Amino acid sequence: MSLFLALAMLADPAQPIERCGYRIVQSYPHDATSFTQGLFWDSGHLYEATGQYGRSRLARLDLKTGKAIAQTRLPPDQFGEGITRWQGQIIGVTWQGGVGNRWRIKDLKPVGTFKYAGEGWGVTLVGDSLVLSDGTSQLRFFDPATMTEQKRVTVRFGSRPLAMLNELETIDGEIWANVWMTDMIVRIDPANGHIKSWIDLSGLKEQAGAKGSDSVLNGIAWDAKQKRLFVTGKYWPKLYEIALADCR
Repeated sequence: MSLFLALAMLADPAQPIERCGYRIVQSYPHDATSFTQGLFWDSGHLYEATGQYGRSRLARLDLKTGKAIAQTRLPPDQFGEGITRWQGQIIGVTWQGGVGNRWRIKDLKPVGTFKYAGEGWGVTLVGDSLVLSDGTSQLRFFDPATMTEQKRVTVRFGSRPLAMLNELETIDGEIWANVWMTDMIVRIDPANGHIKSWIDLSGLKEQAGAKGSDSVLNGIAWDAKQKRLFVTGKYWPKLYEIALADCR
């Protein structure tokens, strides 16, 4: 039994948590050497951050080919993690170094760094706040200009805290999060941390032809203008546009 089925059985039956499947709308090439850590869509392009020491990069990708049309490398002692856009910048975090980076979005040139406590996993922007996941069940809210921490919210599946929240994306006011080492995405209410529904993407890794224990689902991007939802994974040779299906 999967973690999520077990949690669903333990949830309050008076307030069931919706479960959705998916259908593939379109598939695209993706660099199978990319250890995908962060993903977002902006002005006609995907932006991707990858991890691993000595191999981490930030790239602007062509959707149709999956190739980088601009990129910048992180220092070899930094393990890249999530990214998000804020104003004219891309803000990114690193895994265990406590160092964040700022790049100019128009040319991916570095424009500054910042420090934060704990690990960095995923980041997204909710309103005027930058939201960080760090591997725990908590989401941390920061002022993106100063990186002063504002508050923390505990994510719960029913009454139970849910950890291992990874890459984040904001879609219509909700935070969508990959859950590390699973085929699941959860949809979180940022006001209180409650999980409103979860999406079961079982089988998509196999459909992509990805192999190995490290090749987990990770990467969510939302094209708000055309209402397109993209997902991929670490070392996946494909990226998918998907739609939700069979929600119940």
